[in-house]
Amino acid sequence: MEKVSNKYAIIVAGGSGTRMGTKIAKQYLAIGGKPVLMHTLNQFFVLDPAIRLLLVLPEADFSYWDDLCQKHDFSIPHQLVKGGKSRFASVRNGLDSISDNTGLVAIHDGVRPFVGGQVIRHSYETAAVKGSAIAVIPLKDSIREIEGPDKSVFRDRGQFRLVQTPQTFQLAKIKEAFSGGEKEIFTDDATVFEYMGWEVCLIPGNPENIKLTSPEDLDFANYLLNKREGSI
Repeated sequence: MEKVSNKYAIIVAGGSGTRMGTKIAKQYLAIGGKPVLMHTLNQFFVLDPAIRLLLVLPEADFSYWDDLCQKHDFSIPHQLVKGGKSRFASVRNGLDSISDNTGLVAIHDGVRPFVGGQVIRHSYETAAVKGSAIAVIPLKDSIREIEGPDKSVFRDRGQFRLVQTPQTFQLAKIKEAFSGGEKEIFTDDATVFEYMGWEVCLIPGNPENIKLTSPEDLDFANYLLNKREGSI
């Protein structure tokens, strides 16, 4: 990968797995014989080992994660960061753990283990020039906007995109954006950046880059892994 700047990746994994219906949080569940998070970290590492990986977890899970790393002989270098009470707080903790104020940082959901390497590469290269790079994909289904209990209106799906991660930014700008307080309108990192008056730049994501939230997603994840291994 061509070096564009100092590169960081904050992998956010503070979920409890409520919708997954399991006792173990979804980020630690196994797909292809390894916890989801290990697959996610690996996607960044194989693209560029120079990317500094910061894994944001609940502090109570640190020892459990260390045990998992030993069990699976997982040796990809990464730094653990204490999570916050919300995703915003967790990302801010990750940003605060970076002493550097120059470079680029990708912020990625830990339970999106199928992000494409080309998407990661493109996000860093675009953010270096534009200030931000937000991975998105087109909608496949028709959509309608609900305007009342018995009224809905057709909307052109071509004018909308589904937002994924990574969401990659120039480090100084996103640090400044997260230095303020959390607001209800912040649904992702892009909205925090946009609140500063800066325009976000969209890049193509990859359809397989789903966020694992339900048991059906785990089945699909194992299918994708089997398909990938079968193509090697």
